[in-house]
Amino acid sequence: MSLAAPAPRVVLDPLARSLVSNVVLVLAGAAFIGLAAQVSIPIPGTPVPVTGQTFAVLLVGAAAGLWRGVASTVLYAVVGLAGVPWFAGGASGYVTATFGYIVGFVLAAAVVGALAERGWTRTPWRTFASMLVGSAVIYAIGVPWLKAALGVTWAKAFSLGLTPFLVGDLLKAALAAGIFTLAWRWIDKRRDA
Repeated sequence: MSLAAPAPRVVLDPLARSLVSNVVLVLAGAAFIGLAAQVSIPIPGTPVPVTGQTFAVLLVGAAAGLWRGVASTVLYAVVGLAGVPWFAGGASGYVTATFGYIVGFVLAAAVVGALAERGWTRTPWRTFASMLVGSAVIYAIGVPWLKAALGVTWAKAFSLGLTPFLVGDLLKAALAAGIFTLAWRWIDKRRDA
């Protein structure tokens, strides 16, 4: 008698068959975030650049699930603090004004990962919503941290660390909705074959 594998809860579940494969997925998630962080476009007047790392964090959380997403983002943060230059624009160590966003990455990966495990990446609209929720979590930590680090007003903190990124967040959420729709179609087709 053959037992069928359980249906995957997140897109990377079919690849997570052992402790070793889970460790590899966590390492790959951290590396993906570190590579995406190198896509960094400075915005005049703000210490917060437009980067690929926030999108990568949300993708890793959604694709890997709660614990692998959290492990990947914690690894990314710890290794960057230890000196590996893979924070935005090749930075490392304690990046004062923007470190709150990195802390927010861990919480966002947890929230998006938990939502993904509950089926939120199975439909485009729910994927879109989960990406926006994850972005809001990042801002909920990053903007107050930025405000405190720079000693600015709330209005200034929002204008430096939130409003310039909102349109990009909507575009990233839409892109993620498309990516996960295609990924689940492919996974479901393979399971049905």
